[in-house]
Order: sequence, then C-alpha cells, then structure tokens
Amino acid sequence: MSLILRKPTSPARRHMTVPDFAELTTNKPVKKLTVRLKRHAGRDATGQISIRHRGGGSKRQYRLVDFRLTDRLGDMATVRTIEYDPNRSARIALIEYADQEKRYIIAPAGLSVGMEIVTAETGEAQVGNRLPLSAIPTGVAIHNLELEPDRGGKLVRSAGQSATLLAKEGEYGLVRLPSGEVRRIHLRCFATIGAVSFPEHKTIRYAKAGRRRNMGWRPTVRGKAMNVNDHPHGGGEGRSPIGLKNPKTPWGKPALGVRTRRNKRSDRFIVNRRKRK
Repeated sequence: MSLILRKPTSPARRHMTVPDFAELTTNKPVKKLTVRLKRHAGRDATGQISIRHRGGGSKRQYRLVDFRLTDRLGDMATVRTIEYDPNRSARIALIEYADQEKRYIIAPAGLSVGMEIVTAETGEAQVGNRLPLSAIPTGVAIHNLELEPDRGGKLVRSAGQSATLLAKEGEYGLVRLPSGEVRRIHLRCFATIGAVSFPEHKTIRYAKAGRRRNMGWRPTVRGKAMNVNDHPHGGGEGRSPIGLKNPKTPWGKPALGVRTRRNKRSDRFIVNRRKRK
C-alpha cells in the first residue's frame, strides 16, 4: 500500500498524490451491509448550519461496520475481502463466520484475506483478534477501543492510529491514546489487536479545490477577508491584521488553542492530559 504521484499535466496536479489501492480485493460492497446515507450539508434538525463548510460531494453508501462483535464470543471468522470505505479514512474488512454470517470491521494493518480472527474473553494477541484489556499483554498496540464495557468501540478508529496498554491497576488499565493522553479504562472493555490500516492517509496531498469539493468540503473564507459585520477579524483597509489580542470565532468566542473541555464527570479517569500542539 502506497501513494502514487500524479503526472504534472497541470499546475494543480503537479504535487497531487492518490492511494494505489493495491491492498483492496474487491470494489463492490455487500449489498445487505450497506444503507443509503442521507446528506444534511452540515445542517441540524431545524435547518440551521451547525457545521460550516460542508455540502455537495459524491453520493455514498454507508457500510454497516460492527464495532462490538461481542455477540459472537468464541466464534472464529475468516477474512474474505479488504475494501475501500468512502465514509472513513481506514480500510474495512469483510469477515465471514461458519454459519455464513458476514460483517464489516475496521481492517487493522497486516490483516489479509484468508486469515482467521476471533472475539473472545481469552486468546492469542494476534492482529485482528478482539479481546478484553484484561487478556491483552501490556505494550501491545490496540485500536477500536471501548470507553465503557459493552458499548462498542469508540476510540482509535482512524487510519494509521493505535493506542498502547501501559499497565493494569486493579479493575482498570492505563492506556496511552494517540493524542498522548493516558487514561484509565476498565479491564472489561474490548479492543482489537494491532494498528488501524492505511497509515499513508495523513500524507495524501489533495492539490486542488475540486477534489475536496467531491469529498463534501465547501470553501473556507478567512475572517480577515470579511466585512466587520460578518466576522470579528473583518474590516480595515488593505492587508490589515485581525486587530485583536487573540483570535476569535465568527461568533466572538476565543479560538485557536483555547481549552473547551467541560466533561468533569470523566476527569477522574484521565491520568495525563493530551499533548498540546
């Protein structure tokens, strides 16, 4: 799996890179495991824009990825295909059980067609197996990690990411997340062994605006280029600065580096805060 540098037939394509998709084994998803994905263009139930710069883009079908698999404890599954998913950065894998039931999972790096994986209370810590933290050795890379028991994987699901189980203390394990945060997570929470597939995703160069528009991203306008009644950074003549001590959002709230976490309920589970960039 690698990236292909496009031929410079135009200035926009001079530095464009695309995946080679060499790891994929099919280009057609299983119809029973896909549903129609309704697009909302960043608008909430009232029709107001709640997420800016979204809209348009190519049509997509949503792949029903199983983030739990705990209802098939002890059942071996065989990897049938490695597929592309337009709704996420990672690749997905189609697994099939002995009774011919098929499910999609997030494909870890190193998983290949024909391999057998299992979700169990105890087992070997090989790539693709899903085990509780109590059965995973310390120092092993994991992904698709549950935050609470029996709630399905919530953490570490994007391309190339992995967490590390550092230690076990009583009923909890210390897990270092990709952000650098060290957090206590109950040992009954399940996680999948290995790192998420397609680590090259973060090095893709899109090179032109049209390619981002096909992905559903609309243009972003700088605040300092707006009028004073449209943005706190707006107004002035020529190439004027923002005119403020600290940058602000279009609604006048502090931006860029300001901490917004307000979830005090789970603060007691955080051992070390994430690294600030």
